[in-house]
Amino acid sequence: MKAMALETYELTKRFGAFTALDRVTLKVAPGTVHALLGENGAGKSTLVKCIAGFHTAEEGSILTDGREHEIPTPVLARSLGIGMVYQHFTLAPGMSVAENLLLAGGRTTAVIDWKAKRAELCAFLSTTPFRLDLDARPAELAAGEKQKLELLKQLYLKPRLLILDEPTSVLTPQEADEVLGHVREFARAGLCTVLLITHKFREVMAYADAVTVLRRGRAVLHASVASTDPQRLAQAMVGDAGERAVAEETGAPHAASAMAADSATVLEVAGLRVMGDRGTLAVDAAALTVRAGEILGIAGVSGNGQREMVEALVGQRERTAGTVRVMGEPYSARREENHRLKVRSLPEEPLRSACVADLSVAENMALRDFDRAPLARGGLLRFDAWRARAREWIAAYGVKTRSEDAPIRSLSGGNVQRAVLARELAGDINVLVAANPVFGLDFAAVEEIHARIRAVRERGGGVLLVSEDLDELLALADRIVVMSEGRIVHEVAAAQADRQLIGSYMGGAHAAAEQGA
Repeated sequence: MKAMALETYELTKRFGAFTALDRVTLKVAPGTVHALLGENGAGKSTLVKCIAGFHTAEEGSILTDGREHEIPTPVLARSLGIGMVYQHFTLAPGMSVAENLLLAGGRTTAVIDWKAKRAELCAFLSTTPFRLDLDARPAELAAGEKQKLELLKQLYLKPRLLILDEPTSVLTPQEADEVLGHVREFARAGLCTVLLITHKFREVMAYADAVTVLRRGRAVLHASVASTDPQRLAQAMVGDAGERAVAEETGAPHAASAMAADSATVLEVAGLRVMGDRGTLAVDAAALTVRAGEILGIAGVSGNGQREMVEALVGQRERTAGTVRVMGEPYSARREENHRLKVRSLPEEPLRSACVADLSVAENMALRDFDRAPLARGGLLRFDAWRARAREWIAAYGVKTRSEDAPIRSLSGGNVQRAVLARELAGDINVLVAANPVFGLDFAAVEEIHARIRAVRERGGGVLLVSEDLDELLALADRIVVMSEGRIVHEVAAAQADRQLIGSYMGGAHAAAEQGA
């Protein structure tokens, strides 16, 4: 068992008339972390899926340790020592964490000695940077916890080549640093080679040894990290337009919104209590306010009640106690209230939480107002108006779909997100509740969506932004609160925020202080 040397030679993959990979040659040295950068659709995921046996290239070669291999299936890839954490979850939803880990091994016996296996899994978890409840099921886990389980599945198999497709998209910076530091140590110890897809320049500069940039299916830059910088990488990815996004990612926090300081409260939450999926208290007496013309950011490690709170606010989960008021009125998240009070939401995992998968893009875009003019007239639905507006929004938001009539489940995750954004950001907004709104998107798309969220604030709307990316909150929010163990434990103006102090509260410093007292 040792780290693998990987090469691709003029690898080409087509989907019909579309060339997703165009003669891509890549060399990854053993025992290194090699980053792949590129816009959505640049070919990154297609490339690694060819290496992992999920796709078969029409032309070119894949070499491991200097030997050419055909890799037609993921099973063969795994036999060669190749493991991959996919961008989208591949968990068995009805099985526990322990069962998902054993299932990943593919060599379970008909009768399982659970006492021995649990001891083995506990020993394995003690060597990893995070913990999960072995009895929990994926449906009970937050998105960040699901991502951790996907990574644990591969670490459990001890791969020689570990492919990570956006592994930190739903992790906090602290978790991301811990995870990437862990896999980098694996690589430097010669135990595995890491091929990392990421959109975050900070992760590339801090953890990768070398980087390759893909653009429109071609490799346009190969460099050692020591010899390059974010500006050069951005230029290779998208040209001059990348400079603005680099400035946003690496810039200082903005000044607090002057408009919000003396503005009316648009959202008020008091004493909110919400139960989790397993019957335990997930949100404990949470209280917060959002003013007009303000972005309030909620920071926290995944699984500390953020998902349950958002679901309770938008009407997807029952509240057991507490009050919610919008524009001074009691708010229970009914459809009529959403229209009258101008409340919009961008929930986590939009295909699951904000769409009907089998309906078309146009139909999903019409879910909020399909029965109102101009989409309906005299009690009759005007489907031509649905489709016409959908075409406008598809063009305005850059949604990549074969037509407005395509089922929304046929779109990539990023394009589902764009379609939901088009629907939710249309018209006047008093309150926008957004949870991880740029998950899985490339940095150019992130800049665009951030600009649209800022536009809501500039028009006088209040934004509640829940994000597991502290960098995103520091770039966007006027105030930041920290949520830990279901409670709001810290609040600070973004302009005065201290990253390390926020991180300590996210990690449970308040609990240690309370125990000491």
